[in-house]
Amino acid sequence: MHDPAVRVDITSQAPPYEQIRAQLAALIRTGRLTEGERLPTVRQLATDLGLAPGTVARAYRELESAKLIRTRRGAGTRVAALPPEPYPHDADQLNTLARDFTSTARALGADTEDILTAVRDALSPPPLPPPPTTERMAPRRPRRQSKPQT
Repeated sequence: MHDPAVRVDITSQAPPYEQIRAQLAALIRTGRLTEGERLPTVRQLATDLGLAPGTVARAYRELESAKLIRTRRGAGTRVAALPPEPYPHDADQLNTLARDFTSTARALGADTEDILTAVRDALSPPPLPPPPTTERMAPRRPRRQSKPQT
């Protein structure tokens, strides 16, 4: 894990271990964390986030039970191979995330339509870049080197 992609919001209704679990699970399921990638140690992530190691350990245990990570002595904690079957989502967690997003968006001054537009935009795939132009340029003529005059 190269960048501090996990953050904990102390004002959220979701407990810190659940925020860590949900964020890491999302990073793994979306491919931003790939199979075999090493995660920080419990102690290191706890220090980075300003949390007790037990909080991070609980998140890691839940990720291990979901078979998203594996921990081996001497090899550390690594991202596991994703199972081929689709994973079920947690409706309660989804509702908590939606409430947290909505309350944060409202605190920024967004109304219902702004919030719905933001969600629709987030769900839409990014636009594809324009295709390269197929115009052909005229071939360049090689420059003639002039002979030095004697």
